[in-house]
Amino acid sequence: MGIFSRLTDIVNSNLNALLDRAEDPEKIIRLIIQEMEDTLVEVRSAAVRSIAEKKGLDRKAAELREQQEDWQRKAELAVTRGRDDLAKAALHAKARISQNLKALEQQLAQLSEALARQNEDIGKLQAKLSDAKAREKSLAARHKTAATRLKLRTKLYDERITDAFARFEQVERTLDVMEGQVEAHELGRKPALNEAFAELEADAGLDEELEALKSRLGNRITQAARA
Repeated sequence: MGIFSRLTDIVNSNLNALLDRAEDPEKIIRLIIQEMEDTLVEVRSAAVRSIAEKKGLDRKAAELREQQEDWQRKAELAVTRGRDDLAKAALHAKARISQNLKALEQQLAQLSEALARQNEDIGKLQAKLSDAKAREKSLAARHKTAATRLKLRTKLYDERITDAFARFEQVERTLDVMEGQVEAHELGRKPALNEAFAELEADAGLDEELEALKSRLGNRITQAARA
């Protein structure tokens, strides 16, 4: 099982549940980050156990190598003393230890390879976690803006707003009617006092102009008669 299996299973399960309930993106983002953090802790704990196991195997391998060298020295000593039987027994013991050491080294190679993969996966997960945290604020801000705009649009097209505008237009029409009634009452009424004086002054000006005209014409007629 891969180290991301827990993350994938839990996040997908919870994510689908949140999407089915139309949960807000901020909750989904927090869930994903939480699951990534939990998985990172789990993977690092597994890596710690693997490193501890490798250290133990390294110590055991070192012990087997020492035993291997020891049996080699014993075999050489037996040969120098003319004890081929002991030399053969020492070489047999050395072969058995060499076989165990070979199996242990294979196990160590597999464990080292697994640790390398774990280290690579931890790096990838850490990078994804950092990216998710960096994008969390941006996505939260986008969600807040979108929610605000949606709320405004919903209110704008709400039936109560439509009714309010209809009542506002009705008030305007009522005011138009009232103003029309005022103007209708002014129709056919006598001029106001200021208007009467203005007309009087205009008539006086016309009378003066008429008298001046008559005077000029009278003078011309008199002069013509004398001639």
